[in-house]
This record gives sequence, C-alpha cells and structure tokens, in this order.
Amino acid sequence: MFDVAHLIADPAAWAALISLIVMEVVLGIDNLVFISILTNKLPEAERARARRIGIGLALILRLALLGAIAWLVGLTAPVFNLGIEGAATEHGAPSFETEFSWRDLILIVGGLFLVWKATTEIHHNVDPNHGHATPTSGRVGATFMAVIVQILILDLVFSIDSILTAVGMTDHLPIMVVAVVVAVTVMLIAAGPLSRFISANPTVVMLALGFLLMIGMVLIADGFGVHVPKGYIYAAMAFSAFVEGLNLMVRRRRTAAAAHAPVPDA
Repeated sequence: MFDVAHLIADPAAWAALISLIVMEVVLGIDNLVFISILTNKLPEAERARARRIGIGLALILRLALLGAIAWLVGLTAPVFNLGIEGAATEHGAPSFETEFSWRDLILIVGGLFLVWKATTEIHHNVDPNHGHATPTSGRVGATFMAVIVQILILDLVFSIDSILTAVGMTDHLPIMVVAVVVAVTVMLIAAGPLSRFISANPTVVMLALGFLLMIGMVLIADGFGVHVPKGYIYAAMAFSAFVEGLNLMVRRRRTAAAAHAPVPDA
C-alpha cells in the first residue's frame, strides 16, 4: 500500500513530481508534433476528433504500461546476442551493442517508422505534382483509421521511452501516474493551437518533419546502444525553431510592408 499522505508531505516527492512532469511534457512534444502533422492531412471536421483519440490512446497506453512496470523494466534485459564484436573505439570499448532487448527492438522499429514516415511526408511536400485531393465519404474513414493506427504505433514507441524515464526518476507509482496525466492533459490542450500553427505555416511543417527525421535516427541509434545526450537534441531543435521564428517574423513584416506600400501610378 502506498502512503499517499506521506508522499504529499514529502518535499522530495513534490520535487520529483515537478521534475517528472517537466520531463514528460518535453518528451511529449515529439509525439504531439507527429500527431499534429498526421491529423492535418485529414478533412478539417475530422482533425479535432483524431487528435483527441490519438492523445487519449497515448494516455491509456502509458497508464497501462505504468500498471506493468515490472514487466516493462524487464524489457531492458537482453533477449538475444548477435555474437559479433562492435567496432572498437579509441578507448577499446565497442561502439555499439550486440545484445538487444525488447526495448531496443521497439526503439529501432519505431525509429525506422519515423524515418520512413518523415521522408515520405517530405517527398510529398517537395513534389509539386503531389496533390491532396479531398477524400470522398468512402475514403475518409480509411484515411482516418490509417492516421489513428500510425498515431498508435508512435504512441507505443514514445510511451516506452517516457515510462522508462519515469521509472528511472522515482520509485513511487502515484507520482508517475499524476505526472503522466498532467503531461498528457497539457498535450491535449496544446494540440489544437499547435496543429493550426503548423497548418498555417508550411515551412514549419518542413522543419517539424526534419525534427522527426532526426528523432527517428536518434531512436535507432539508441536501440543499437549509441546514446545521444538528449540535451544536444533539444538544443538543436530549439536553435532551429529560433531561426525559423526569425524567418516567420521577417516574412510577416515584409507582407505587412507590401500591403501598406503605395500603389505606383500606371
């Protein structure tokens, strides 16, 4: 039995809760960007419902994984070994792992899916002959279900990483549950504005797809035991977002200046 009253009165528990909420929100940004890009491909009337279902599935999946923490932690145990030596680094240690756990396999498969999906979306955005035809009533359901399935796959990948992070930060299940619920609630609130912003700014879509491509490669590397510090990833994303923000500001000011410029006489 968990002593909830003791946890409420424990400052360390509150510190762990706040830290974990921040961490879960940061980890959820990647998932949210992916959900926003996928749901923007649906008709306007279907987007909000798809976002709610996708984020709701993320919450259910993470709470279910929290209920199976012992099994989840066991996912890090090796299940097979390739039996080969990794390329040696200058320190003599192998540069990648040859033992793979279920967590490693999930990260590799999820990373490959992200790379494939981001590359496909980039191709669709770059190809001038690619058009987004308005789906008929018979095709909307199939498109909607395809989006939900893709969201569910990435929910699984991001949930594994999220819950393993939670397990590594605290031993108290109530703290993990509260942090996950708060983080997913923040995702639900931010999903609409983020989706509309991405839809209104095509260059941001390309930037977000670049982020997904990078995240996919990081997941694959992590699955092979090459751990890239998360701080480097988020720093690169923040700098890229800052530069894109400057570009958006310049474009808006130029558009406003052009709108107020006097029309030359014929």
